[in-house]
Order: sequence, then structure tokens, then C-alpha cells
Amino acid sequence: MNISGVGIWSAPLRYGDPGEAADAASELEQLGFSALWIPDVGGPVLDSVANLLGATTTTVVATGILNIWMHEPKDVAAAHARLTAEHGPRFLLGLGISHAPLIDAHEAGRYQKPLATTKAFLDGLDDAEHPVPTDSRMLAALGPKMLELAADRTAGTHPYLVTPEHTAAARAALGEGPLVAPEQTAILATDRDEARSIAGKWLRGYLAMPNYANNLRRLGFSEEDLTSVSDKLFDALIAWGDEAAVLARIDEHRAAGADHVCVQVLHANHRGFPREQWRRLAAALG
Repeated sequence: MNISGVGIWSAPLRYGDPGEAADAASELEQLGFSALWIPDVGGPVLDSVANLLGATTTTVVATGILNIWMHEPKDVAAAHARLTAEHGPRFLLGLGISHAPLIDAHEAGRYQKPLATTKAFLDGLDDAEHPVPTDSRMLAALGPKMLELAADRTAGTHPYLVTPEHTAAARAALGEGPLVAPEQTAILATDRDEARSIAGKWLRGYLAMPNYANNLRRLGFSEEDLTSVSDKLFDALIAWGDEAAVLARIDEHRAAGADHVCVQVLHANHRGFPREQWRRLAAALG
């Protein structure tokens, strides 16, 4: 499975119209992006994986991430085996523990022992009739213990909402060999006010999630940075500007040890497919 170069992380590929998503996936493959990453906050995420695999021939389709609270490992393993048989080894199973506010909102007190819960899910994948191979799964690891688990039992880590400094820390924790594939949010806008108008509310929603906030504290950001969404924090998490600015951030992740960087392009219409921006980024990547 080729996880290298630059991929695209996209919520519309998951939650947009399936026909439009398939057409967009086909174009992204033609543009040269090596992997397509989709989120999972409920619903039939594996149907979306199948849709994107069916629309492409070589591109890896990855969950970024599959929420382990919302699925049974035996069902996920069966789907992974079926889709691999149909489309070849192109389904990368990204797994994540999610966040207490999201999980407890549906069942108070359910979110407990995240590390043990993740280990149990991996055990379930291993014990299934058709186990998911270690090299076909990754963890959305942020902290040291989850990074250690990613190195021990998966192909590597797919951290979300991180900086190149975190990429360096992940590489140091995993050592050489395991994959480090961070998500990098980008906005093709050269005006700070425009960039903030596009991503300000979006970013605040993520900063309200404890796992992300705690990770940013570990990286040295202050409570004031988090509360006010300071320019320092905004600039560290979001690559905004022209194509050169986005490519420079990708290069920072690579220099820090990333094997693959998946870019999430935000634009004014959050629910639409940012095709123009994807094309501009592909052209800049050459």
C-alpha cells in the first residue's frame, strides 16, 4: 500500500452527495493525490469507503478516522476483507478513540479508559475471522501512550489538528519504520481576516475537544492561546496564504519526519467540494 506524497482529507467526500463524491474522488486520483481520507462521526462510513474505492483504481482510501465507539471490530474486519478482495489492498483503516463530549452526549459516562478501549478494539480486529493486517491499519495518536500503541500494533499514526513540532515528536516516539501521516488544514486565502472568517468557528469547535486541547498544551500553547484562538495558534494549525505557503508547511512536516501529509482544504462553502482549490494545490505540487 503506497502511503507517500500528499493526500486529501475531506469531509465532503464522506458526507456529500455520493455521486458527486465519486466524481471528485476520480478527479483527485487523476490530479495525483496518493490517498483520500474521510472522517467518521456517525453513519455508514464503510459505505463511503466502498463508494470511493469504486470510483478510483490506484488511490488509497483511508478512514481518518473510524470512530471505534461506533463500530464492532468483527464487522469492520469483515468489511475490510470484502473491500480488499474487491479493490485490492487500498483500504487503510485509520482508527481513533474520539472525544468524551461526543461519546458521552449519547450515553453519559461511556467514554472511559481510552487506551484500554483502543487495545480491545485492536484485539477484536486480530481475533476476527479475517483479521485486519497490521500494515493496513493506523491510529490517530496524539499523546505518548497512544503513539506507543500505534508503533507496536499498527502501521503508524495519523494525527489530526497538529503542527510540524508534533510530527517531529511522533517520529521520535515511533522511530524509523512506522508511518507518520499527519493531517494539515489549509486555506488558499492571502488575507488573515478572510482566513479567520472561513476557519474561526470551525477551529473553536475542535479546541473544545479535550484531546486536542491537551495535545496543544503539551506543545506549549497557553490557555490564552486556546481561549482566544490567538494568531500564534491559528497560524500554527492552519496553513493559509497562497500555494507556496501551503507547500512550505507540507515541507515542514516532511522535514520533521512525515511520510505522508494529507491536506484538508477549507473554503467558504464548508459543505461543498473545493475542486478549484484542489486543482490549484495539485498544480503547485507538480
